Amino acid sequence: MEAGSFWTRRIVTLHRILHVDMDAFYASVEQRDNPGLRGRPVVVGGDPDKRGVVAAASYEARTFGVRSAMPMSRAVRLCPSLVIVHPDFNKYRSVSQQVFAIFRSITPLVEPMSLDEAYLDVTDNAWNEPLGMNVARRLKDEIRAATSLTASAGVAPNKFLAKIASGWKKPDGLTVIAPERVESFLQGLPIDALWGVGPVTAKKLRAAGIEKLTDVRVADPAMLRDTVGSLADWLQQLARGEDDRPVVAEHEPKSSGSENTFPHDLTDINDIRDEIAAMARDAAAWLMRRALYARTVTIKVRYHDFTTITRSHSESPTRDEANIVRRAIGLLERTDAGRQPVRLLGVSVHNLSETLLVAPEPSTRSGSPRGKSRSDSSQPRLPFETPSNA
Repeated sequence: MEAGSFWTRRIVTLHRILHVDMDAFYASVEQRDNPGLRGRPVVVGGDPDKRGVVAAASYEARTFGVRSAMPMSRAVRLCPSLVIVHPDFNKYRSVSQQVFAIFRSITPLVEPMSLDEAYLDVTDNAWNEPLGMNVARRLKDEIRAATSLTASAGVAPNKFLAKIASGWKKPDGLTVIAPERVESFLQGLPIDALWGVGPVTAKKLRAAGIEKLTDVRVADPAMLRDTVGSLADWLQQLARGEDDRPVVAEHEPKSSGSENTFPHDLTDINDIRDEIAAMARDAAAWLMRRALYARTVTIKVRYHDFTTITRSHSESPTRDEANIVRRAIGLLERTDAGRQPVRLLGVSVHNLSETLLVAPEPSTRSGSPRGKSRSDSSQPRLPFETPSNA
């Protein structure tokens, strides 16, 4: 070798990522435990006459167009023979613990996404199995043996592709996207396969001539930013099949809150304030239990016509109950609650920390958070990052 010359080598670790998703989890548990429900269109959720929502739908129900998050009243119209089962979350949690115990017996790198869904990094695994496909097949067999339930799995070099693959052949599916197949797989995907691209955004992108996921690669950057905002660079990475997010075994909570859909619209502003105050107190109690502080308080209001808005206010970190209640009620002044009937209310806390990074302002029961809002619009939902019960 000549003086001054050298070779550099970049060592790239090829990860084997699994996304495992239980099939129609809640509904499947109910069908497992009640033989009379097998083969019938079953949904888990609330009553249609009390504004119930579908939490999970069996595959028999899905043939009628019934889907998760659908109002139960609509589900019954689509499928008059629908069997409605009220949820038993203690039972579902118990089954979930069985499934996750199997996951963690194989690898410590298990990232839960919900009770019925997780990412696993099986690059190194307790079975010393070099092929992710074989790990996935064996996991599916063990889940079935332990719970009498089926799961669908996707195997790929990263989380983005593994997530898409797991939904490819449901139920009881197994789809593998080998590294050499990534490009051909991407070529066949529609634009709404991308994170953050819901029906509204997909419609805008299609109007701009972007039909397929790979079209994003050559899209005009300015147009893309105008359409999807800060997600533009991230979506272009995904369109190239690039996703370097690791599987993280434990997630620190980023927010906490609660919401309630009411059997009848609320029209009295005093009743609405009482509901918001109760939810705000619950949020403050959660912060106290977790020894956390929050900078941001957010309320959610859904009116009778399903128009949904959020209002937020940020200041110094706090977990003081009176402070959080005051700010949540103050945010109501920036809505039409009391002037329009209200169907749903919610309160949540965000921007969490373990310490008081800034000295908190004294808590008072008066005053308004006007002028300090960081967010005054609805937050888009990222469809691939939310529990699906698929």
